[in-house]
Amino acid sequence: MSRVTIVFISLSGNTLSFVNRLTDYLKQTYSVETRAINIKTLNHQTFKVTEPFVAILPTYLEGGNGLDSGDVEILTTPLGDFIAAHDNAKRCFGIIGSGNRNFNHQYCLTAKQYHQRFGFPMLGDFEMRGTSADIERLAAVIVAEQDRFISAHS
Repeated sequence: MSRVTIVFISLSGNTLSFVNRLTDYLKQTYSVETRAINIKTLNHQTFKVTEPFVAILPTYLEGGNGLDSGDVEILTTPLGDFIAAHDNAKRCFGIIGSGNRNFNHQYCLTAKQYHQRFGFPMLGDFEMRGTSADIERLAAVIVAEQDRFISAHS
């Protein structure tokens, strides 16, 4: 049985709910075990992740509209610090963002910023807790991208 590592942060519980449902789906559908690392529980500690991983994070920004202001990340910065530490960014094969579509241009803006900052691909997005269709779609992307990443780095 193969394994995927998910590094994420969940503040309101939406991302945690998504990761839990994604974990169940990966196991049932792809026979993939999941190692989930919730950055919120680490109290700003970092460590080296030795295996490829996908990152998942919600969007929390300070004010503005996401175009000419309001692109300052708040609350989720420990995930960025974790990815930046110990060369972890080199083992991240992509990021998935979540948010609320009501915020228009700010929707998943934090994940887009991480994509630009670290250079790994943005694999997809989901709104709030995500739907079953989001779980199915993103599980397939995660499995394919991890395989591609491992093949490229072997």
